[in-house]
Amino acid sequence: MQSTLILVDSLDQWKPYYETETLITAADYLQQEELSKQPLLVINLCSTLDYHTEGYYCSLLAQARGHKVLPDVDVLNRIDNGALPRMDDSLQKICYKWMQAKDTSAETFDIDVYFGLTKDPELSKIARFIFEQLPCPLIRVTLANRPKNQIDSVKILNLKELGDTEEDLFATALDNFNKRIWRQPRHHKSFRFDLAILHDPAEQLPPSNKAALNKFISQAKKMNINAELITEDDTTRLLEFDGLFIRQTTALNHITYRLSQKAHQADMVVIDDPLSIIRCTNKVYLKELLDREGIATPKSKLIFKNNLISFSELTEYLGNPVVLKIPDGSFSIGMYKVTTEDEYKTAMEQLSEKTSVFLAQEFVPTPFDWRIGIINGEALYACKYFMARGHWQIYNHQDSGKPKSGAFESVPIGKVPKHVVRNAVKAASLIGKGLYGVDVKEIDGKSLIIEVNDNPSIDQGVEDDILGDALYRQILREFVNRMEQKGRKS
Repeated sequence: MQSTLILVDSLDQWKPYYETETLITAADYLQQEELSKQPLLVINLCSTLDYHTEGYYCSLLAQARGHKVLPDVDVLNRIDNGALPRMDDSLQKICYKWMQAKDTSAETFDIDVYFGLTKDPELSKIARFIFEQLPCPLIRVTLANRPKNQIDSVKILNLKELGDTEEDLFATALDNFNKRIWRQPRHHKSFRFDLAILHDPAEQLPPSNKAALNKFISQAKKMNINAELITEDDTTRLLEFDGLFIRQTTALNHITYRLSQKAHQADMVVIDDPLSIIRCTNKVYLKELLDREGIATPKSKLIFKNNLISFSELTEYLGNPVVLKIPDGSFSIGMYKVTTEDEYKTAMEQLSEKTSVFLAQEFVPTPFDWRIGIINGEALYACKYFMARGHWQIYNHQDSGKPKSGAFESVPIGKVPKHVVRNAVKAASLIGKGLYGVDVKEIDGKSLIIEVNDNPSIDQGVEDDILGDALYRQILREFVNRMEQKGRKS
């Protein structure tokens, strides 16, 4: 479990704030070599962080000592070189709307961001995004008054530049970022590691139900791990933890990927890692990867929006019916089964609104799909997911209301056909050593890999039907092993 150090030029700089034992001067930090033996989160508030200054060397030495530090040298260099983040379309719209409401004639606006917080609530998402991209305690962001690419420059602030109002906001932000600095529970137990579990309480089809999330927390406690549920609103606290477990449906250009990337860059243990998300969330990528490695899959073909092939050409190659998929669909969303030219055209019109590249696949009807859960290259659990009643997919989204799913049957790994497990493990090995769910169709004694999921379902009462609590412990044990390895390295 890591402790926190706040670095300042002199202790006098901290007079406006509550006293804390975590405060230390930059000079003392640089000279105390024994600190390298401790797991620490270092918050560098030195007045000057330019190259070759004492503040710069504090961040550099913190990384060399294996400490997590805000800001790190990479962030300092990116700010110095003007390598600024670019907001997506939704954030740019929020930003421009705010600027137009403020003053349509102003050329620029400055906003101060403290640990991902800013004083204007309308810009909260933008402030959080900037902090995720440039993890730095205090920065001033200059926004250009234009519809696109508004982030014009970023400057690191220091404590001396804050007025009374800004000091209050900074103190609140720091307190929210790391409550352990000033407030300790009355009966605090020191855990070996801290694990953040990212989830979205409003998600309709989450990777883990509430009961499973509670299982992870309770089993973690028995293993001396402090596991805590966090949401997108808590992401500024990410560096408080030793590991990140993503239990929210992943996607690129999404909070799940950004946090995975941030955790990976901070040398945290993260499941699943950014590369796994990239490789798994796009079916086009998976198709090319599996084809290249000669792994059996349903026959498929890429279709391009700007060069559509006819339905007759498609069925000549894939047969009829044909399954059309968007590259990044999940839980049976973004898939169509078409049998006629008209159905094909209608499906392509709807899919074209979301993507310019599609995957067409032969229809391989089976009563169920195998799901083989794999962690670090080892088969963990097996489930049969049956198709929804009267439907060709596991999930039926066509009816109004909540999606309906088919039945399931958990099966001991030892009773699964060996070729199913063998091919699932082989497919997962192409992705990495994280936690994966490999979907497999079994036909005539052979197996076809449908896809590899980087964030597989772990629901209480489904995937844990055979192993029970042992399933949660095995996943948590992988976190412990990896966190211990990082501890030995540092």
